[in-house]
Amino acid sequence: MLHIIAIILTILVTIEHVYILWMEMFAWETAGKKAFGKSLPPELFKPTKGLAANQGLYNGFLVAGLVWSFLINDPVWSFNVRVFFLGCIIVAAIYGGATSSRSIIVKQGLPAIFAMIFVLLAYYL
Repeated sequence: MLHIIAIILTILVTIEHVYILWMEMFAWETAGKKAFGKSLPPELFKPTKGLAANQGLYNGFLVAGLVWSFLINDPVWSFNVRVFFLGCIIVAAIYGGATSSRSIIVKQGLPAIFAMIFVLLAYYL
């Protein structure tokens, strides 16, 4: 059961980062405005489109790593890759929460933390 929960939580984290990739790379001036409209003035979305796309690309690498972890047949390597990329998301959420908006810790950090906990429990128990 822990294994199934770990998989579901990791998939949810992956989906969240696919959405962030899409928003930052392809919908910064529409969906990005809805998500960040309270923290950024409307006139900044167009000139920051390239910066947002760069951030979206990094989220794409996180997605690629989590998807890759599901494609690895060796359970030890699959575990190691999954823990690494979930750890990257957790560190990025902590940094983003400390430097940008505390809500990042809740919105991006907590799902990854829960996924990490269940991945570790499923592996070690």
